[in-house]
Amino acid sequence: MDAVSPFFIVRDVDEALAFYRDVLGFEVTFTSGGADPFFAIVRRDGAQFLLKSVGVDPLPNRERHADARWDAFVHVADPDALAEELSAQVTDTDDGLRGFELADRDGYVLFFGRTR
Repeated sequence: MDAVSPFFIVRDVDEALAFYRDVLGFEVTFTSGGADPFFAIVRRDGAQFLLKSVGVDPLPNRERHADARWDAFVHVADPDALAEELSAQVTDTDDGLRGFELADRDGYVLFFGRTR
């Protein structure tokens, strides 16, 4: 297997696209729904996310349980370089990872990193 694509329920696809495209530098590769899209796919390098508005509120993992902090782990060979690009702070986690986390507009927490 080469990749996996998390599927996130979002409040508003246009707002979600603004974050993934304008903040994280993802390319919008597909939208459905015309001027008011309800589904989209974004991609950057090997990472891809599917975003869909279905009329219910998003439910990030951390809202279900405090120990489930992340909704997606994105492997990055050089988390320090990406963190610099995105003005994020890299840390070494207690479980042997190096990277950083960012929350999107719907509260999904993405961890960008690698093993130390």
